Amino acid sequence: MSDQARRSRGVLPALVLSVLAFSLVQTSVVPILPTLQKNLHVAGSGITWLMTANLLSAAVLTPLLARIGDLRGRKPVLVVAIAGVLVGGVLGGIGGSFGLLLIARVVAGTGGAILPLAVAVVRDELPRKKVTGGVAMVSAALGVGSGLGLVATGVVMEHFSYESVFWMGAVLAAVALALVVWLVPHDPIKAEGKADPLGALLLAGWLSALLIAVSQGNDWGWGSARTLGLFVTAVVVLVLWVVVERRVASPLVDIAMLAKPAVAVTNTAGVLVGFAMYGSFLLMSDFTQTPKAVGYGFGASVLASGWMLFPSAVGSFAAAPVGAALIKRGGPRLPLVLGGAFAAAGLGLLVFAHSSSWHVVVASGVMGVGVGMAYAAMPAYINASVPVQQSGIANGMNAVLRTVGGAVGTAVIGAVLTGNMKQVAPGVQLPTIDAYSHAFLIASALALVAAVVPFLVKAPQMTAMTTPDTIDAGVDSEPKAMAAANV
Repeated sequence: MSDQARRSRGVLPALVLSVLAFSLVQTSVVPILPTLQKNLHVAGSGITWLMTANLLSAAVLTPLLARIGDLRGRKPVLVVAIAGVLVGGVLGGIGGSFGLLLIARVVAGTGGAILPLAVAVVRDELPRKKVTGGVAMVSAALGVGSGLGLVATGVVMEHFSYESVFWMGAVLAAVALALVVWLVPHDPIKAEGKADPLGALLLAGWLSALLIAVSQGNDWGWGSARTLGLFVTAVVVLVLWVVVERRVASPLVDIAMLAKPAVAVTNTAGVLVGFAMYGSFLLMSDFTQTPKAVGYGFGASVLASGWMLFPSAVGSFAAAPVGAALIKRGGPRLPLVLGGAFAAAGLGLLVFAHSSSWHVVVASGVMGVGVGMAYAAMPAYINASVPVQQSGIANGMNAVLRTVGGAVGTAVIGAVLTGNMKQVAPGVQLPTIDAYSHAFLIASALALVAAVVPFLVKAPQMTAMTTPDTIDAGVDSEPKAMAAANV
């Protein structure tokens, strides 16, 4: 066995665990928001900032750290990103105040950069014939961790306090950090270019304005001056960002790269699948925990609800190697189409059948298969369309847009549910069953759109995740040599 083959055997598990750790940390807070609201004496609209702050941090830091990784080497930036998740877990484990938990969630947002950096490392370090499968496993870990986080949180809360949920994430991040430091080799590749502080500042500006408006719109009112003002600010700063990025010599994000048809299609699918996945987690969790006396729901505990959603993690994990095989055989279009179709079918099932917990279990599993396939296909689309030295930032922007899709999905689903309520007890209102049916229908429809958009452009043809420039550099070269030829 060659040195590279021996080394690659340890690289992939380290990267998969790193992505899984972040996605678990990101979703593990969702089931305990009511507990945190009660223990920390925070208003309902205020406690949602624990999710908003994490989404904001991840959205802003992901492209920035991904670009630094492209310029200065992936491993040191990957270590920083995982360390942020670890520190955030420790701060959350200390707990005691809403302010400290808010800081913890912001710091943990650095983990958003783990996925694009991990994809770039796989592309650089693994033998060419293993790159497609490796990228699929790393990408699917995002969906696996999200589903696993809901179950793990339920198990921990059955026996311990909310602080233990944060310590759980910290321990997992610590193990991932140790494995990355030990097993991932230093990357000598350094692309030409320099930092783009103005581009980073403007990117942070429009993303922050957009995500805050989307996340708080239900509480502030969609027609309020604050919400509309933030939307206008986001549009203005976005336009300014595009103008600046087109003119600087070394932009943070190459706008021409984002405009490539295959990249644009992938990012569109990322927004739609992110909407469906994060929106469905909110829907299924709330639906299953609704008391049976209301006329629907199962009165499930946090743990029982988590177990009903756990098949989504299993489905994502099982779909990854299938997606990789399909990519190797015919390119990434088919798994992306199937991913959207499976997600649409799973969510569509709950529009018509939701009287039994088994309906949720089956729907969760089918949706998970779809998410796993779609997430496996997205980096394949991007890596087949951009040079090696832009792999990190290209996948980073795709990760950001999945986050944006998730934030929009959560907000829209919340608006649909709160827009059709009924009184179930004095002073207590809950969404009607029609509200849930409409919400599931919206999520299913958008997932179906994600299955259609790949047909809008010609599918990229791939050979072991190579791109046109790497092929020109010599298909018989090792990945690092090919990457170096592009610098």
